[in-house]
Amino acid sequence: MPREGSPWTGVSAVSFKEMADHFSSARIRILVVLILLTAGGAVYAAIENIRATTSQDPFLFLRLFTVARDPVPSFVGFLGFLIPLIAIAIAFDSVNGELSHRTMSRVLSQPIYRDAFLLGKFLGGFATLAICLVALWLLVIGFGMLTLGLPPSGEEIARAVAFLVVAILYAGVWLALALALSVGLRSATTSALAALAIWLVFAFFWSLLVPVATNLLINAGPDDPQGLLAKVDLAQALGRISPNTLFGESAIALLNPATRTLGPVFMAQLNRALIGAPLPFGESLLLIWPQLVGLGAAVVLLFTLAYALFQRQEIRA
Repeated sequence: MPREGSPWTGVSAVSFKEMADHFSSARIRILVVLILLTAGGAVYAAIENIRATTSQDPFLFLRLFTVARDPVPSFVGFLGFLIPLIAIAIAFDSVNGELSHRTMSRVLSQPIYRDAFLLGKFLGGFATLAICLVALWLLVIGFGMLTLGLPPSGEEIARAVAFLVVAILYAGVWLALALALSVGLRSATTSALAALAIWLVFAFFWSLLVPVATNLLINAGPDDPQGLLAKVDLAQALGRISPNTLFGESAIALLNPATRTLGPVFMAQLNRALIGAPLPFGESLLLIWPQLVGLGAAVVLLFTLAYALFQRQEIRA
């Protein structure tokens, strides 16, 4: 029988209910406290390092995100580590939690199709992450203005906003992954462990596996420049399978305007480049456009996988 009405009826209701559940849960409160403590420590350490360069650095506010002080990593480093954990903590039991509590059949017995239910779950979690990241971004900018006593320039704000968009996309990748695992695995514990295992592979082991795979696929000696270049290109392509690599490269290009390339550079190109000169904001966006497309495509592909799995599941009362 053909379905009646729009398949997206009820998306807003599910999304707002999901957001309300997230913001009222003890889980999100613990995560917010963890984020504020770690991010506050990173920003404070960065401010202590850059106070002496107020009159020298034209992109002072951008250094709030990138400067590290041993043993505290930079703010970008903290985000690259914490965002996947927050996204996984929000979505690892989005669907199988409803099944284990026997509320799935009650929800779907309402005039809500599976399409609207799954999309509402994703949008609710995505909006929760976006609100948290925007609030954290505003706190960093405000704290920097209070402590440094200088307002950010227009280009600094544009680059910081672009970095915020990249961080939200990066969070969406891990949210969609956790949602897909929540659909494909019946146990919430198993889906959480699977998501954490994938995160561990990309965060710690992927950079070790890429050189091994590159050496196995391409055997180039020191006297073979074409083979060495092919090996570098392959290593870069394999490395960019990881969302962490895409996020890191985007952050480098946006928050360090002197970055002019994210790949190998030949001596002829190096001679023509203005070393140390900042790249215009539009050029930096063009530089990271493949990374942005990759993050967005990963979100779409993972959500499509979750959608296909969810549509094939049999749900009984």
